[in-house]
Amino acid sequence: MEIENKSTTTQASDGNTSFLRAARAGHLDKVLDHLKNNVDINTSNANGLNALHLASKDGHLEVVTELLKRGANVDSATKKGNTALHIASLAGQEDVVRLLVETGASVNVQSQNGFTPLYMAAQENHDNVVKFLLSNGANQSLATEDGFTPLAVAMQQGHDKVVAVLLENDTRGKVRLPALHIAAKKDDCKAAALLLQNEHNPDVTSKSGFTPLHIASHYGNQGIANLLLNKGADVNYSAKHNITPLHVAAKWGKSNMVGLLLEKGANIESKTRDGLTPLHCAARSGHEQVVDMLLERGAPISCKTKNGLAPLHMSSQGDHVDAARILLYHRAPVDEVTVDYLTALHVAAHCGHVRVAKLLLDRKADSNARALNGFTPLHIACKKNRIKVVELLLKHGASIEATTESGLTPLHVASFMGCMNIVIYLLQNEANPDVPTVRGETPLHLAARANQTDIIRILLRNGAQVDARARELQTPLHIAARLGNVDIVMLLLQHGAVVDSTTKDLYTALHIAAKEGQDEVKYLVGRRIMDHVDTLYLIDRFWARKIEYFI
Repeated sequence: MEIENKSTTTQASDGNTSFLRAARAGHLDKVLDHLKNNVDINTSNANGLNALHLASKDGHLEVVTELLKRGANVDSATKKGNTALHIASLAGQEDVVRLLVETGASVNVQSQNGFTPLYMAAQENHDNVVKFLLSNGANQSLATEDGFTPLAVAMQQGHDKVVAVLLENDTRGKVRLPALHIAAKKDDCKAAALLLQNEHNPDVTSKSGFTPLHIASHYGNQGIANLLLNKGADVNYSAKHNITPLHVAAKWGKSNMVGLLLEKGANIESKTRDGLTPLHCAARSGHEQVVDMLLERGAPISCKTKNGLAPLHMSSQGDHVDAARILLYHRAPVDEVTVDYLTALHVAAHCGHVRVAKLLLDRKADSNARALNGFTPLHIACKKNRIKVVELLLKHGASIEATTESGLTPLHVASFMGCMNIVIYLLQNEANPDVPTVRGETPLHLAARANQTDIIRILLRNGAQVDARARELQTPLHIAARLGNVDIVMLLLQHGAVVDSTTKDLYTALHIAAKEGQDEVKYLVGRRIMDHVDTLYLIDRFWARKIEYFI
């Protein structure tokens, strides 16, 4: 009995060995025969290699296919932790790799020493396998126990194609970059040198037209920038919209790169498509160190964009007080204007930047400067509801009665925009609520037009003429009737608006409401007219008696 068991065990062992040999040799028929005889499909040799491992190593696609169909464990590992995908990747068996991944093999599984299938393929220069694995989610950041990544081993082995593939696919965002750009981004001088050694163009461009030097300038990678420049990179290369590396370095505040680029001959006056110089870029982003550096190197302080924006406008727009202070220290004109005659103070008022506005006013900026349409900084602050700027401007002599070309005062603007706090503040500072525009409209007209009920209430409480007439003899009541605003109509009537006053075309508020289909207003105004008519009738009939008797 003992002899029989021994014999059976020996036969099984021989069968397993034969099965594994058949798999390694790619003998599909023999593999299938063994499986019919109930051999264990996952049996392995002394090193833990099973049939799937052995067939994968030598690229026997048909055998691998049948083994997987019949239930072979796709992620079974050897004693060293290698799966079939590790082994196929190491051997460069592209078709087998594809099949294993499609069957569900883990692409980022690590062996005992931390090796991934991607590392295996990179180590042996199998660039197509590397591409496939990357496209199927392989993570090239996974390192071995010794700290080597797939890129590191490929570079160590001098596998240029694999290095290029890995660099091109090293994208953490949505934008894919060429290999040299990735090296520039990572400040990987070794990888860049390898790429350039193979006659790689140092000015190769990405889809957006940027060169590796643009990328190095963005990240402040001076080492890679030096390498690129020494290899002939164009320091003044104009990318999309005529952006040079110096524009990029200035925008991102990389003073080390700005210095290097200028030393290498970068044009300090270069302009983008919109007319931005590097100084504009630094000022807009608030990089005072770069602003100072550029000015010390002779950057034109009054250069303007196509819209006429000077660097001081840019720093004001971004509320960059220190950058603005440096520009003013270098004698930037404080009242420099754009093509629309906007000063830096206009810009600060628009954005609500109190600190910059105060700096400009302290440096004697004109608080009443008029833009092309006649708007002063105060008008703009009122329009944008910048109460703090309004307060600051009035303290520095801004005219509260300044008018635009169309006759708008700051109170007109604030009333139309519904800026409650500003309307109150202007009235407290003796703004006239009855100043007419060129069309004869008072702030009350504009508030009615903009359906600003609360503003109308404030204006009326502060003495605004309820029946002020515009050019066509329209009163605020006519406007409210046309727009169908019952609340405003009622408010105006409560404050004594003449219900039957007529426009130039002899329209009353009732006519207008009826014409515009404003039924609620028509009813309200109609009732008020009828009440008015009845009262007049009583006065006419009983003129000798006091009117209070009849009311």
